[in-house]
Amino acid sequence: MQPAWQFGTFLPWLDWFGIGVFAITGALAATRRQQTFVTAAFFALVTGVGGGTIRDLLIDAPVFWVQDRNFAAICLGAAALAWVTPERWWSDAVFDWLDAFGLAAYAVFGAAKAYSFGIPPVPAAMMGVITACTGGIIRDMLAGEPSILMRPELYVTAAALSSFSYIAMREIGVAPVLAAPIAAVAGFALRGMAIRYRLALPAYRGRRDEPADVSREPPPPR
Repeated sequence: MQPAWQFGTFLPWLDWFGIGVFAITGALAATRRQQTFVTAAFFALVTGVGGGTIRDLLIDAPVFWVQDRNFAAICLGAAALAWVTPERWWSDAVFDWLDAFGLAAYAVFGAAKAYSFGIPPVPAAMMGVITACTGGIIRDMLAGEPSILMRPELYVTAAALSSFSYIAMREIGVAPVLAAPIAAVAGFALRGMAIRYRLALPAYRGRRDEPADVSREPPPPR
């Protein structure tokens, strides 16, 4: 019997797809640094399941990959794929687009799982963002790279678009089989435009000190 949160026909595919894509990006982070296969497999595992693990702990659900061995197998398979294929296949552009696919897919699935566990709409959508972003953060930290969150183009915003749009559609009665692909495409499209056109939100530049009003200053001592 499938768990209650694996309803519909599209959501489980988003889960497997998101984990597999993130696992590949984790393995690539290791192979680019000439690491061993064991290291690549470890990177693949923690990148693929990191966000979902934190989500499950926060919503008090059984940690998914501990309960089902297929998820660890997906991560190991992704590591093997990155290991045996030519390095020229995995350019920076391919890496970014794979990450965009995984981001959108995993954001929707994370939100859907939290929502099905009875988490209120806004926290459920935030669980989607955590699911989608945490694996990439862990990958970058392990690789000694600046976090992907610190890049100028939209990233968390794209994950939020996927997760919040999915929850919004569910709240108005849209079926999961329809809401999931629409939300995933929306988040992927935004992230894709951010990659292509370097779209970014305005950065904080700090408060500018206003010039002092000299007329109100007290007279100097005599």
